[in-house]
Amino acid sequence: MSFDRSREVVAALYELASSSSTNSELAARADREGLPHLTVMLTRYQSAGRGRLGRSWTAPPGASLASSVLLRPLLPDGTTPTPDRLGWIPVIAGVSMAEAVAGVLPGRGVGFKWPNDVLVDGRKLCGVLAELLPQSTGVVIGAGLNTRMSVEELPVPTATSLAIEGVAVDDAVEDLVLAAYLEGVRDRVARYLAAGGDAEASGIRAQARARCLTLGRAVRIELPDGAELVGTAVDLDADGRLIVADRDGLARSVAAGDVTHVR
Repeated sequence: MSFDRSREVVAALYELASSSSTNSELAARADREGLPHLTVMLTRYQSAGRGRLGRSWTAPPGASLASSVLLRPLLPDGTTPTPDRLGWIPVIAGVSMAEAVAGVLPGRGVGFKWPNDVLVDGRKLCGVLAELLPQSTGVVIGAGLNTRMSVEELPVPTATSLAIEGVAVDDAVEDLVLAAYLEGVRDRVARYLAAGGDAEASGIRAQARARCLTLGRAVRIELPDGAELVGTAVDLDADGRLIVADRDGLARSVAAGDVTHVR
C-alpha cells in the first residue's frame, strides 16, 4: 500500500494501476456506489485524460500522477452552493496545488494561471479540470501533475515536471506533494463552505490573488463563443471570475476561456 500520508487526509483513496480517465471513472462510480465527500481516485498511468476545452491529455506510464477528488459541497444550512459559487472550486484546486508544489520547490516562481493551470517559472507543471456530476450531486476535480517526466517526454516545450525542475522524485515525494494538495483542497473548501460560499470572508479570495500569476498581466482570452478578448487581468470577482480591463479600460468578468499570458 502506498500514498499513506495522502490516505490520512481524505475519506477514501483508490489507487489504480491504470485508468483511461480518473475523472470519468470517479464520476461514474460516485453516485452509483454512494461515494462520500473527499473520495480520491488516482493513477500513475492515465491513457485518455481530458483537459479543459475538450483537449486530450496523456503521459507515459509512471511519468505523471493523475488524481481526481470527489467533493459533495454543502453550506451550513444543508443546501448545495449555487453554480456561480462553485466557480471558486477550480480556483481553490489551483491554489492548493501551487502551494503543495511550492513546498518542494522553495524560492521558485510557483503559482497558477487562471483558472487553474499550475506553472513554475512560466512553464506548465499541472493542469486541473473540475466537472459537475449529473444532477449536481457533487464536483469532481481532476489534476494531472507531471512528476518524473523527462525533457524528451514533455508534450510541449512550454511544459515541465518536478524532476526537470530538480526535485529527486520518488514515491515518498509524490505522496508528500499529493497529501499537501489534498489537505489544501479539504481545508479551503471547508472554510469556503463554512463562510456560506463567501470567498472574501473565508480568505480564499486573498489567497487566490496572492498565487494567481495572471493578475497584472496582459492577456489574450479565447472565449467559448469563439470571440477574443485582449486586455489586462486586474482582479478576481466575488464568484472567482477573471476581471479583464480591455484596451478602452472597460472591465469585464470572464467565467471561462483559454487564457494566454502576453509577453
